[in-house]
Amino acid sequence: MNEENLITYYNKFNEEKRLNTRHGQVEFITSMKYIHDYLKPGMRILDIGAGTGKYAYSLALEGYEVTAIELVKHNLRVIEKKNDSIHCFQGNATKLNFLDDESFDLVILFGPMYHLISKEDKIKALKEAKRVLKKDGILFVAYCMNDYCIITHGFKDLFIKDAKANKEIDDNYHCLSKDTDLYSVVRLEEIDELNNIVDLKRIKIVTSDGPANYLRPYLNKMDEETFKLFIDYHLHTCERKDMLGAAAHTIDILKK
Repeated sequence: MNEENLITYYNKFNEEKRLNTRHGQVEFITSMKYIHDYLKPGMRILDIGAGTGKYAYSLALEGYEVTAIELVKHNLRVIEKKNDSIHCFQGNATKLNFLDDESFDLVILFGPMYHLISKEDKIKALKEAKRVLKKDGILFVAYCMNDYCIITHGFKDLFIKDAKANKEIDDNYHCLSKDTDLYSVVRLEEIDELNNIVDLKRIKIVTSDGPANYLRPYLNKMDEETFKLFIDYHLHTCERKDMLGAAAHTIDILKK
């Protein structure tokens, strides 16, 4: 992962605005629904790669003690302005040595796995999240999915021929990320492999947005009642295996 490029990118990219779009709302509502399934009063929460604090802020408002780790200083300042009760630290998901072992009940690792390119760095981030998680704690890990990228950026946006010619995808249509790339995408079998290496046990895996990103213009045209029905449909289908691989984002819910 090129930290300098990532910091430059997030100094310009408005993640808060993305989560407030209709497709972003689907992701946020779903993620919070599953987080709440495992929350109990008094839990300590760690948000690694907290961005501008959409999740950290919402959970702090509910009275939870929240610690936010974020690489980008600008994002940290945004979090601090929102709620000064959130413990904010600048840091890299692969190096959390300033945090004690088994000190958090629930750990959120959403953004970092989008941007860590190598398997080695992904393993480091998972090991650090596992280390700071209590023995009976819950870990949430989000990934960007390979086939959404192939379908949308490859075929819909017509980059597929260039991608093949430039060897940015292999013969099995797996995206090949370079060290200088900002994003890394995975398939379900790669997530399983990472869990096996780090010895994390899955509770369940869900897609946080399902077909929402394919339907962006249609979601924006829906009236509120229809949009609520879409949310209901999505929450009824987001654990189905046939919905996972081609979605834009997937959340793995894990324990030690």
